[in-house]
Amino acid sequence: MRVLILHNRYQLSGGEDTVVAQELNMLRERGHDAELLQTDNDAIQGIWSRVEAAVNSIYSRESYELVRSRIEEKRPDVVHIHNFFPRFTPSVFVACRDSGVPVVQTLHNFRIICPGTLLFRDGHVCQECVGRRVAWPGALHGCYRGSKVGTAMVAAGIAVHRLRGTWKNDVTRYIALTEFSKNQFIAGGLPPAKITVKPNSVKDPGAGTHDGNFLLFAGRLTPEKGVRVLLEAASRNLFPLPLKILGTGPLSEEVAKARDSGEVQWLEECHREEVIRLMKAATCLLFPSLWFEGMPMVLVEGLATGLPVVASDLGSMSELIRHEETGLHFEPGNVLAMSKCVSRLVSDLALQAEIQRNARAEFLEQFEPDVNMRRLVQIYEQAMAGPRLGSSM
Repeated sequence: MRVLILHNRYQLSGGEDTVVAQELNMLRERGHDAELLQTDNDAIQGIWSRVEAAVNSIYSRESYELVRSRIEEKRPDVVHIHNFFPRFTPSVFVACRDSGVPVVQTLHNFRIICPGTLLFRDGHVCQECVGRRVAWPGALHGCYRGSKVGTAMVAAGIAVHRLRGTWKNDVTRYIALTEFSKNQFIAGGLPPAKITVKPNSVKDPGAGTHDGNFLLFAGRLTPEKGVRVLLEAASRNLFPLPLKILGTGPLSEEVAKARDSGEVQWLEECHREEVIRLMKAATCLLFPSLWFEGMPMVLVEGLATGLPVVASDLGSMSELIRHEETGLHFEPGNVLAMSKCVSRLVSDLALQAEIQRNARAEFLEQFEPDVNMRRLVQIYEQAMAGPRLGSSM
């Protein structure tokens, strides 16, 4: 199978970039002719550059011509689009349609139903723009990088392509990462029949021993990830074991202060091998996110090592982590509820062992690479078997 993969890489590498690289490699390892066409956001610096990027994100003739040309050269069976914002723009969908090539789009985030991407605003979940013809609440609040002008342009782009029918007509199959995510997009106007649920995957790291007697958080240090919930619990000595925090981000200074006061251990950036080593040793993974999340790779990696997860009972986390089976849930933002879950897990060795077994089994059944690739190829085949989008090839 010939597959052309499109992705707009992020300035700060994250889960989406990792997924793209892993799926590319897994396709190639299984004999498929997969090629990556990639751009990046490195030139977008400063508020006015961000506003300009938002203005130009509606349609790019340059990206249209680039994709048309690459399709003519490669003649792919299917084009798989991951992130198109802001440099590729939705013009790439039009290029595929005009070339008569089926398109698969992975919905990593909520970009096409939320100008701010996360369905999160001012410290809480926000769904005000979901299903609206024009996402004016997002523009009013400046949800795209704090800019009302930039958000207005992003919202305009979503509305233009909703009106044009890009989301309904120019995409053959959508991949939602969870059932929860699928339902959000259906509420936002995507056709249910075109959406298939397929989670992300990771290469199997093997099970861990989890005998290191410490708690672990791994991720971007941002407010929506619930980092301040962790820091409050640590400052009040509510955890029965030391907390190791891995990652960097806007809240790095606050984490550094907690480290300096002896409340947490901050490891900053680590290679993936070191992250996996820590997961294999940790007693549990803390995931106190305050937004719905898409498909956090750290949760999949945790399950792969058999690491119990204490997670917010919210959005995709409620689905990915099953309470008392692969982890424990607590009310989002509730510091005491989170610490009680941790204490229960640490003190109940039988529960720990059961969750470790269940987590590992869950990974092998749902997220193991061979299982994941079979699902992905089936989605490609479904897209190829459907009606062609255009007629010029």
